[in-house]
Order: sequence, then C-alpha cells, then structure tokens
Amino acid sequence: MKTEECLICKAPLEYLTQDEIMECAICHRQEASKTRCVNGHYVCSDCHTQGMDSIFGLCLSETSTDPVAIIRRMMDLPFCHMHGPEHHVMVGAALLTAYKNAGGSLDLEKALREIYSRGKAVPGGACGFWGACGAGISAGQFLAIATQSTPLAQEPWGLSNQMTARALDSIGKAGGPRCCKRDSFLAVLAAVDFAREHLGVEMQRTIPVCTYSSRNGQCIGNRCPFSQAAGKKAAGVR
Repeated sequence: MKTEECLICKAPLEYLTQDEIMECAICHRQEASKTRCVNGHYVCSDCHTQGMDSIFGLCLSETSTDPVAIIRRMMDLPFCHMHGPEHHVMVGAALLTAYKNAGGSLDLEKALREIYSRGKAVPGGACGFWGACGAGISAGQFLAIATQSTPLAQEPWGLSNQMTARALDSIGKAGGPRCCKRDSFLAVLAAVDFAREHLGVEMQRTIPVCTYSSRNGQCIGNRCPFSQAAGKKAAGVR
C-alpha cells in the first residue's frame, strides 16, 4: 500500500515552480512554499518533523559504529515519514554518532544540537528545487562539524565541500525521482568512505536492503542500489 503522501488526507503531493503563500493545515501558520497535496493541504516543516528531538536520546545511548544501522533506527521512530526534511538532520546525526563511537574526537551532545539546527535550515524539496539533496548537504554538515570548519578555515572548508560534492554525486547518479531513504543511505555510505580516507576514522560500512518501497509511490524499483534485487545480486543469490 503506497499511502504515504499528504499527512492530512494521504493524497499525492504536487510541486509548484514558484512559491505561493500557504497555510499549514496543522498549526495554521502562513508561509511561502512550493509544496502541497492535490487537495490543497500544506504542512509546514516544523509540524512535519514534530517529535524529531527524540533522536537525541537514541544517539546519545548508541554504541554502534554503523551509521546505516543508526539511521534505520531513527527511521523506525514514530516521527519519521517516508519522505521529509527530517532526513536532512538524521543523516548528519547518524554519522556524528557513529564517528564518535568509532574514535572520532567530538562532544557528541553539542554536535547533535548543531546538526539539528543546521539540518532544519535545509527545506523540504531542496533536492529538486536547489539541485542539492538535503541528505547530501547533511553529510557535508557532518564533516564540517567533525572538523570544526568555518568560512575562514582552510583544510576543513575544502574537505566539507568535497564531502557534500561526493554525496551529491552518488545521489545524482542514482537518478530521480527522490526517495529520502535511498538518498540518505547513499549520503551516509559516501561519508563513511570519505571519513576513512581523509580523517582516518573507520566507521562500519553496511549496505542496507530496502524495506520501505511499499510506502513509496515513486520507488524506482530495481534501479535502486538498495532494492531487494540488488541485495540478492550482492549476496550471489539467484
């Protein structure tokens, strides 16, 4: 059952080419947006991500060095939808947690609060409207926080931009339409490789097999590197 679209009526979403002033169907705040369902419902990012602060407790209690496993546990929490801007925070949070557990040097609680703030600033639909998927941007934010990058930094500035570029390259090569789960996994895996190569921190690298396709009306099927078919091929199963 591919039912996860509008949070109000489950109808398909539509994306406009220009902003319109819309009223959130939950909190009634008015703001500019390009996204609504075909029945006219709009849900703002704050309402869409309500409950996302539950990731703090999950991450601070984690001992895993596998960011894919960590982000999948986030995806199973009640606040997380099939698609949405929550993934722009979750990618970086999973990476920071696994990085810390793998020996990376950082204050995890402080880092999580920073990725929460930065990730929430990336709007839903950035993948299609900005040409830069929020999951890929979140991977760059992870690297920037881990290396304490600022606009005046030298090596951390360069590495952070290279990290975002590598994640976006992986996401772009998979092709559209968007899938927040697929794009999150691709960004995480790109960051695992990048952190090993440039920071010398070895996080566990696990290739997931998707369990979300039944909820995604735009699933690309066997083209997805995390499809059931891709998983069987990787395992040598016919």
